[in-house]
Amino acid sequence: MNNYLSGTDSLVHAVCGSGKTEICLEVIAHCINNKLKVGFAVPRKDVVVELAYRFVDIFKNNRIIAVYGGHTALLEGDLIVLTTHQLYRYEHYFDLLIMDEIDAFPYKGSEILEAFFKRSIKKNYILMTATPTSELINKFKTPNCDIIQLYSRFHHHPLPVPKIITGNLLYLNYKLLSEVSRLLHKFKQIFIFVPTIDLSKKVYRFLSLFFAYGYYISSKSDKREEIIRRFRAKKYRYLVTTAVLERGVTVSDLQVIVYLSNHPIYDSNSLIQIAGRVGRKKDAPEGEVIFLARQKTHEMERAVKEIDFANSQLQNMF
Repeated sequence: MNNYLSGTDSLVHAVCGSGKTEICLEVIAHCINNKLKVGFAVPRKDVVVELAYRFVDIFKNNRIIAVYGGHTALLEGDLIVLTTHQLYRYEHYFDLLIMDEIDAFPYKGSEILEAFFKRSIKKNYILMTATPTSELINKFKTPNCDIIQLYSRFHHHPLPVPKIITGNLLYLNYKLLSEVSRLLHKFKQIFIFVPTIDLSKKVYRFLSLFFAYGYYISSKSDKREEIIRRFRAKKYRYLVTTAVLERGVTVSDLQVIVYLSNHPIYDSNSLIQIAGRVGRKKDAPEGEVIFLARQKTHEMERAVKEIDFANSQLQNMF
């Protein structure tokens, strides 16, 4: 809030589940109350929909609109929640633009989307991420910029540290079965991340031979929202998923297994985000993250190291 009032742009470097959205509520309310134009942008449509529902519940007396592909009939409101692709509609428009998940596909590495972002800002902006690049950090070590670091989740419990299990494919399949069985017998729900769409189907078919009440999901799945709704309602006990559920979906008491975490698709940032799905709720602040890999990779070790560092820097936020 103080940064916005002083004309300072902010980078919020916060661990997964620290409450990045919540710490922006005061400055959003200030902008709404003063008739300023405020936007909240994220790269993916699924997250726009979920955020819009949350903001409608928080700002009950204000007009909250969601703008994304196929949903562009309404373009103006007290708070505009939108995908980064839709920023092209808002040239020099926002007095405050907040952007979360700046390290996520499809925004990450897109010069076009970054240009949309810069062009849409009239006054100040806030960027939020759990995994900033060194280039971004250096950019904010300049006048009129500030870095806000949050190493603690709102419930002050440490981040779950991944357990790494390595071996040949036969051994990994055995460990996948044994770990899923163990967690299901503890009445836990599980996300099982796999590196490709093809594997999501194959791994689900393999697991379904042993365990009922599961399913699979990817960016190609029809009715993704319905699959997630059924999982939240505990109709499914496990979901085999690609990176489509790496962000944006919060489920209480969730456990995570990453199958073939040595795959090149998994850099340290994505592994940190995946691990961040666990322990996000106050009523279930702990959980398990298991990496099943052919061999340890630098990215896996770096992810564990960064999570350990964040836990060593726990600070009281509230």
